[in-house]
Amino acid sequence: VQLVESGGGSVQSGGSLTLSCNNSTYTPYKHCTAWFRQAPGKEREGVAAIRSDGSLNYADSVKGRFTISQDNDKHTLYLRMDNLKPEDTASYICAAYRAGYCRGSLNKIQYDYWGQGTQVTVSS
Repeated sequence: VQLVESGGGSVQSGGSLTLSCNNSTYTPYKHCTAWFRQAPGKEREGVAAIRSDGSLNYADSVKGRFTISQDNDKHTLYLRMDNLKPEDTASYICAAYRAGYCRGSLNKIQYDYWGQGTQVTVSS
């Protein structure tokens, strides 16, 4: 599994960005995926994940502003971010682990595969 993120950039407070994470390596196994972020000097935190039943799980800090989605045909995970705030500034990283059922975990310990991250900077 090789995860490659794109779509980061610099925006002003209140702006929007859409991030993409593409799994460029074919695998016959199901993998659960999620978005994490890490700001300098801070712990990596879970942002959003999709459960196998289609329901979505978000960190409280992004609920109502971020939307996670996926296109299975394109092997791509997305994160639409609206009403961005300076505290959203971080490197956004997608992650995956192999599993038969996805519970929407936002616990970094659960995940085995990580992308390199894409930087999001929000100015006030």
